[in-house]
Amino acid sequence: MGFWVKSAGVGTVIAAFTLPLGIVHSRDDTAEAVWLAAHNAERAEFGSRPLEWNGELAQDARRWARKLAREGRIRHAPIDAREGQGENLWMGTRGYFRPEQMIDSFASEKRHFRSGTFPQVSSTGNWADVGHYTQIVWRDTRKVGCALEQGRQFDVLVCRYWPAGNVIGTRIAPQAQLASR
Repeated sequence: MGFWVKSAGVGTVIAAFTLPLGIVHSRDDTAEAVWLAAHNAERAEFGSRPLEWNGELAQDARRWARKLAREGRIRHAPIDAREGQGENLWMGTRGYFRPEQMIDSFASEKRHFRSGTFPQVSSTGNWADVGHYTQIVWRDTRKVGCALEQGRQFDVLVCRYWPAGNVIGTRIAPQAQLASR
């Protein structure tokens, strides 16, 4: 039996998964702590400074996630409604995915990432194939807030970022590990 996940940051990715829901192993295993830790693990590997959790971004994300869960679909909030926030979206079978698997879905795009000037940053030639990942590791982004809402069949995760990444004309490349972490 296949379960599915759909994510949309700048494009849409659909993939089948059959990973069982399991126990999250962390000192603080709240979803928020896991989402933040997963983001920061990717950022550390890339050489970006850690993100801070932001409750206001999480509230904005919750409002949008609630709307999408009711609709049973994902689509980006209008740009003017996001007030300069970046946004990653994810949808998967209700109750089936652990919080870190949701962020891993975004991070899996790094296999197509290549250093360059945005939007020429994907080995596939389509920047949407790496847009979730680049938002996570974007050097200038400092804050994140995510929220999960359940619909009838699906869980919807919305992550909001400040300031937004994926800025056209900006170079993005892994950095040497930061000495003062």
